[in-house]
Amino acid sequence: MPVGSRSAQRMPFGAELQDAGVRFRIWAPSKPAAEVVVDGVPIAMDAAGEGWFERTVAGARAGARYAFAFPGLDAHVPDPASRFQPEGVHAPSVVVDPGRYAWQTENWSGRTWHEAVLYELHVGTFTREGTYAAAQGRLDDLVALGITAIELMPLAQPAGTRNWGYDGVLPFAPQYAYGTPDELKAFIDAAHARGVCVLLDVVYNHFGPEGNYLHAYAEPFFTERHQTPWGAGINLDGAGSATVREFFVQNACYWLNEYRFDGLRLDAVHELADDSPRPFLHELAERARAAVPGRSVHLVLENDDNDPALLEVYDAQWNDDVHHALHVLLTGEREGYYRDYALGPARLLARALAEGFAYQGEPSRHRGGVPRGARSGDRPAAAFVDFLQNHDQIGNRAFGERIASLAPDDAVRAASAVLLLAPAVPLLFMGEEWSATTPFLFFSEFGGELGAAVTEGRRREFAAWPTFNDPALRARIPDPQDPATMRASTLDWDERAIPRLASMLDFHRALLHTRRAELIPHLASGTHGDGFRLLGETALQVAWRCGDGARLTLVANLGPDDANVSYRIDGRRLFAQGEVLAECERGTLPRWSVGWFLRP
Repeated sequence: MPVGSRSAQRMPFGAELQDAGVRFRIWAPSKPAAEVVVDGVPIAMDAAGEGWFERTVAGARAGARYAFAFPGLDAHVPDPASRFQPEGVHAPSVVVDPGRYAWQTENWSGRTWHEAVLYELHVGTFTREGTYAAAQGRLDDLVALGITAIELMPLAQPAGTRNWGYDGVLPFAPQYAYGTPDELKAFIDAAHARGVCVLLDVVYNHFGPEGNYLHAYAEPFFTERHQTPWGAGINLDGAGSATVREFFVQNACYWLNEYRFDGLRLDAVHELADDSPRPFLHELAERARAAVPGRSVHLVLENDDNDPALLEVYDAQWNDDVHHALHVLLTGEREGYYRDYALGPARLLARALAEGFAYQGEPSRHRGGVPRGARSGDRPAAAFVDFLQNHDQIGNRAFGERIASLAPDDAVRAASAVLLLAPAVPLLFMGEEWSATTPFLFFSEFGGELGAAVTEGRRREFAAWPTFNDPALRARIPDPQDPATMRASTLDWDERAIPRLASMLDFHRALLHTRRAELIPHLASGTHGDGFRLLGETALQVAWRCGDGARLTLVANLGPDDANVSYRIDGRRLFAQGEVLAECERGTLPRWSVGWFLRP
C-alpha cells in the first residue's frame, strides 16, 4: 500500500483497536449487565457506572465479528457505533481498523464556501453498479461540468440495501451495499485529488423503523416529552441526554476526521426539540469544527422553520422557498405546500433571491395560518443553498418526475440560468445537468409487515391530493419495496448522447464556466441582496452588491407570455437567454427570458 497519512476518530464507545486487543464499550442504562459476543464467544463486560459497560478482549483483531447480549433480550444486537455492517442491521458488527487506509491527498485543506457548486447524489442510483468505486469513475464528468462540491445522500446503514438513507439505524456504519469503508475513503480521496469537496447528509432527528435496538437497552435515548413525525423525540435535554448528545457529536466528528468529509448537511433540524441551556446544534457546530483544525468545514442545515438565527452558527441552509416559487412558475402546480406560492410566485422568488427567505414571519396557508420564518435580509447570499431540484422535491412526488418532464425546455433553461448565476450557493441533483429522463422514486427494503405498511402508507399519503382521488391512479404509484423501483431510478449515462440532452448538458457547462470566470472572484468578499422589484406578473428584477463594490443584476421573465416592462441597468451583460437588453423603456421582455448584468 502506498505510504500516506492516516486518520482515525478515537471514540468513547464502540470497538476501538488497542495494542492488547479491542476495547468494547456500550451504553445500556436500561440493563443490569451486558456481554460482548466476539466471533461467537460470549464474554462478560464490566460495569463502568452510569449505564456503561466495557471490556477489553485480548487477542481480538480487525475483522472480528461482535455483538452485544443483555439479560431478558433474546437477540444479540449490533453495536450502535458499528463502523461496518457487511451482513445488515440484524447481524454482528465488524471490528474495523480505521487507520488502515493511506490517504494520498495529505495536504488537502478544503475549499472556500463562496465558490461551492453542489451536486447531490445517491450512491446506489448514481451509476448502474451503485457503488463508491463506480461513482469514483464519474468524478471527471463532474469536474468537467464545473462541480466543486459533492453532497452524498445519507450513508448510515439502514435495513436492507435499497434506501434513500434517511432510515439509517447505525449512524457510524456506511451502507455496505455500496462497498467497504476503504472504498468510500478512496472515493473521497479521489475527489480531493481533483479539487472537489465532499459533504455528507446526516440524520440526527430519528432512527429508521427497522433495526433500531436502542429502545431495548437504552430507553433514555428517546423522550416522550418531545414528539416527531417518527414518534418519540431524540433526548437532547433530559436525564441521560449528555450521552445522547455525545453520540451525535462524535458521529459528526467521525465523518469529518476519519473519512475526511468536508462538511455535513443536517437533515430536518426543526425536528430536534431541545430546551437545554446550551443548544445541541450550537455544541455540535463548535466541536465539529474544532475536531479538524486547519481545514475548511462547511455545515449546512435543512430547517423548515426558516430560522435565520442558526445561520450565525452554520454556513448555510437549504432554501425551499426558491425551489417552490420556481416550481410554481414553471409548472403552474398549486397543490400541497405549493399553495403558499400560488399568489405572486414571481414576487416571492425575487424576495427569496434577494433576502434569503420568501416567508419572513408571514402566515403560511399550508401550515394553517401559522407564521413562518423571520427576517433574513441581513444574511449573505452564500448563507442559502438554492436549487431547482433535489431528492425530496423529485422523490416525494408519486411518480418521481423531474422538472424536465413537467415544464418545457426553454422554461427549464431559464430557471437553470437564474439558479446557476445567482450568488447563493447552487445545488444540482444528479442527472439534472442533462435533463435526465429517469425518475427518482421513493424506494426502501423493509421486511414482512413493515414493508407492506410502507407501500400502503405511501399510497395513502397521496389520497389527500385532489390529483389522486382516483384509487386506480393511486394503485399505479410504484411500490417502494419492489426492486424495480430503485432500478428505474438509476441514471442512464448513455442518454447524454441524445442531441436534446447533450445540448442541455452543454448549457449547464457554459453557465458554470461563466459563474467560475465572472462571478466567483466578486463573491469572495461577500455578497448581499440590494433590492428587488416586480416588472410584471412573471417578470422581476433583483440586484446584489458585492464586498468589492461590484453590483450584480438579474432581469427575467419566468412565464409563458411576453411581458411589457420598463427598466434600466448599469452594467455589462454576462448572459442572456432571449432578447434581454440593459435598458428597456416600455418594451417587451420575451417569455422565459433571463439576463444577467455585472457592474464592476
